[in-house]
Amino acid sequence: MPEAMLELKNVVVRYGGIEAVRGISINVSQGEFLTLIGGNGAGKSTTLRTISGVKKLAEGEIYFEGERIDALPSHEIVEMGLSQVPEGRHIFPRMSVRENLSMGAFSRKGGKALSEDFDRVFELFAVLKEREKQMGGTLSGGEQQMLAVGRALMSHPRLLMLDEPSMGLAPLFVEKIFDLLRKVHEQGTTILLVEQNAQVALQIADRGYVLETGEIVLEDDADKLLTNDQVRKAYLGEG
Repeated sequence: MPEAMLELKNVVVRYGGIEAVRGISINVSQGEFLTLIGGNGAGKSTTLRTISGVKKLAEGEIYFEGERIDALPSHEIVEMGLSQVPEGRHIFPRMSVRENLSMGAFSRKGGKALSEDFDRVFELFAVLKEREKQMGGTLSGGEQQMLAVGRALMSHPRLLMLDEPSMGLAPLFVEKIFDLLRKVHEQGTTILLVEQNAQVALQIADRGYVLETGEIVLEDDADKLLTNDQVRKAYLGEG
């Protein structure tokens, strides 16, 4: 296996006296599409929040491209090339689509590269181009999710993390979101996806980890996890 782009070593995260993440070790290789699956309360979102610096770990180490990042503030982690699309989207409802996208580039300088990234986002998400001047809060749920992904892409990440992008969306928009994530990955962005919809996540990912109550219980290629009896019974609704 090539050297990890992102590596978690024995990471422990606590909320008060409760261990939400219990000594997990995860690695993501450059160019990979990795997914973390598991039920509610498994520690998936906490893991992403800890990687991005929103939540501090209690024990362990996190490295991005060989540099330790677990003591860094979130904005410095973004500047290094690691960006997150949060659960619930958290767009700015009273700002236009273009203004929301601009917020994703807050850590960058202007110029040609920024203009090219606007073009890239509008090419990926044609509906955002159509609604460029519309207030973010007036978009549908699926369109807001596209805006949240587009905003993260404006930081020009080398690794994009997504927390439950299909949550609350109609099946048609779920399909659109995952088709777009596939295109983003094909364009060269490494992806770490947290998703309760295990079926869809494992169909699109290269490899996956299964989290249960803060611990990794399975790790394998995504196609093998899809056919794993334990995964099929627990997460794919098969008896």
